[in-house]
Amino acid sequence: MSENLITIRAWGDYACFTRPEMKVERVSYPVMTPSAARGLLEAIFWEPQIYYLIDAIHVIRRGDWFSFRRNEVEDAISLSNSKTWMKEPHKTTPIRAGGGIGTQRSMLALASIEYLITAEVHLTDLGKKGRHPLKTYLDEIKRRSKNGKCYHRPYLGVREFAADFEWEEDAQAALERRAAELGKNWQNIWFEEELGLMLYDVFDHEQRVRGFQWLTDEPTPIKKKMLPRWDGQLVKPEAAFFHANIKNSKLDCHPQRVRLVRNRLIER
Repeated sequence: MSENLITIRAWGDYACFTRPEMKVERVSYPVMTPSAARGLLEAIFWEPQIYYLIDAIHVIRRGDWFSFRRNEVEDAISLSNSKTWMKEPHKTTPIRAGGGIGTQRSMLALASIEYLITAEVHLTDLGKKGRHPLKTYLDEIKRRSKNGKCYHRPYLGVREFAADFEWEEDAQAALERRAAELGKNWQNIWFEEELGLMLYDVFDHEQRVRGFQWLTDEPTPIKKKMLPRWDGQLVKPEAAFFHANIKNSKLDCHPQRVRLVRNRLIER
């Protein structure tokens, strides 16, 4: 087993991993996407000195399909209104669904799901110039996962579907243990299925190697020079897809073992 490989077990009551071609009336993929798995791990721990490469997603509970309708607002709160609310909340008008600015949307989502996320943790170029070795970050991820700590609440596709999580030492052992507890054969939870094209991520993992962090909120002039606002590389979002295939309850999604599809093709 790779020394930089971690495993997190995540579960929740509801999940919606939205297909980008159906984002108005939301329709979920049948399984967690690599980008959703990365977001869940970054909610637990992330620093500009590291980045995650999702290795695989093991399925313990596939979940059941269900649909419902809900009210969604069409407007977004501007940054200036947010700042005004922080200082003088009585001068701002909240946006309320159902107040003439909302609309009803349907959602086809999953209920009662459980996954094992395995990921490689790597140092970015910023991390390689830092004072902490990779083991420091691995220990921090493990400590936070065991204690249930996170920067913000992890979620399953959309923020209203919160996720619980737990540290696991070995993905295969955890899969077999949980399958036995549920009275299932781990290989038959999801024997094999071709899922077609699935969203891989909207940020290029090769660009995240360089790292990125904000240094100041605004440009600051010092002795006729401007301090930089950020260090690293600004990354432009670009959707990438891959051919998803489930076999023996495992979705393999390491970028070196799957073929990514975007405006340009990346070799295996």
